[in-house]
Order: sequence, then structure tokens, then C-alpha cells
Amino acid sequence: MALKTGDLAKLAGVNTQTLRYYERRRLLPRPRRTESGYRLYDDDAVRRIRFIKKAQYLGFTLEEILDLLTLRADPDTPCIEVRDRAVKKIDSVADKIRELQRIKRALTKVAAQCTGRGPVADCPILEVLEAEDDR
Repeated sequence: MALKTGDLAKLAGVNTQTLRYYERRRLLPRPRRTESGYRLYDDDAVRRIRFIKKAQYLGFTLEEILDLLTLRADPDTPCIEVRDRAVKKIDSVADKIRELQRIKRALTKVAAQCTGRGPVADCPILEVLEAEDDR
């Protein structure tokens, strides 16, 4: 069954601009077109878009998703190839968490210095942000 752009977008839970963007990024193969220029997608396009959205939810970038889709397209690809990418993503997420925790500690320390009273010119938070040192 061939799906027009609007139908595919509705079934996959995305908008039509997202479909065109995925095409430009090579995440979706270029669809065939009718004589009048309408794009026609095959049934696999819905599964592919859902795959992309789930991978994005898990933190994969579009470039990483393209890599996963490429692996998925070759039935001889060993599963360890996909696992390696997942483990790499886990490590990246752990690094981001550590950085966010560092930011939270710094913000908590700065916010604790402010009583919330007085003019903005005397705000200790702004003073810290304007200071020349990196602390």
C-alpha cells in the first residue's frame, strides 16, 4: 500500500516537514512520485519513522540513527555492532549526567548566596556571573 505524505505523517505521529527533513538527512529513502508529483511511501516508512523517533527518545543523534539504520539494513551485521553503539551512547549519557550534576552544584552554591532581597545591582548571583575568574 502506498501512502501519501499526509497519511504517513499522521500514522507515524510526525508532521510533513519532519518527513521532508528526514529525506534530506537520508533517514528516509526518497519516495517514488505520482505523475502529479505527490510523494508515495511504502509501508516500511511508518516502521522506519517510529524507529527514528524511539532512537531519538533514547538520545541518539540523527547521525547515529542513520548509522543504526545502515546496520539494520544488512542482515549479516552482528548484533554486537548495535550493542557497541548503545554502550557508547550510555557512556555519553553518563558524561552528560556528571556535567549536569556539576552545573547543579555550582548553581545551588550561587543561589544560596542570594537572599532575594535588595536591588539587582547588589545581587550576588549576578556578581558571580560577572566575576572574571572561572568559579
